[in-house]
Amino acid sequence: MAMHEFHLHTNWPGNRNDIGDLSTTGLVSKISIPPEMDGPGIGTNPDEMLLGAAATCYIITLAAMLERSKINKTMLSMDSIGLVEVDKGVITYKKIIHKPVLLLEADASEKQKLLAEKLAHKAESSCMISRALKGNVEIELDLMIKFN
Repeated sequence: MAMHEFHLHTNWPGNRNDIGDLSTTGLVSKISIPPEMDGPGIGTNPDEMLLGAAATCYIITLAAMLERSKINKTMLSMDSIGLVEVDKGVITYKKIIHKPVLLLEADASEKQKLLAEKLAHKAESSCMISRALKGNVEIELDLMIKFN
């Protein structure tokens, strides 16, 4: 069994509504509390970071599954929405909605379209971030498959 390490560095110089820094191998950003939670809204925030982890894991997993199944796509893009509830000062990440749009080549068969749809749903349950969130954050899929 292989174990992989991922490293992230954060620096928070002040109090609640100040601005910090975040850095990884592939990302450098300012961080702060979002304006929806009465923060300054500079850079990214934990809510966006969790949404980004779930979205990138899902779309990469789906692309890999399509490739392994030899389903040729001309485009795969996605919008994702994170729903966070604030109730009496308790903040809970409730739901993530992924809205992938998959454009298949014009000569794709109905069988390939059905398989692509099946894989789109399987990718959500196969992605390691989705598995990590299971039981805590609901993940919904609003899939659109089109032909070129």
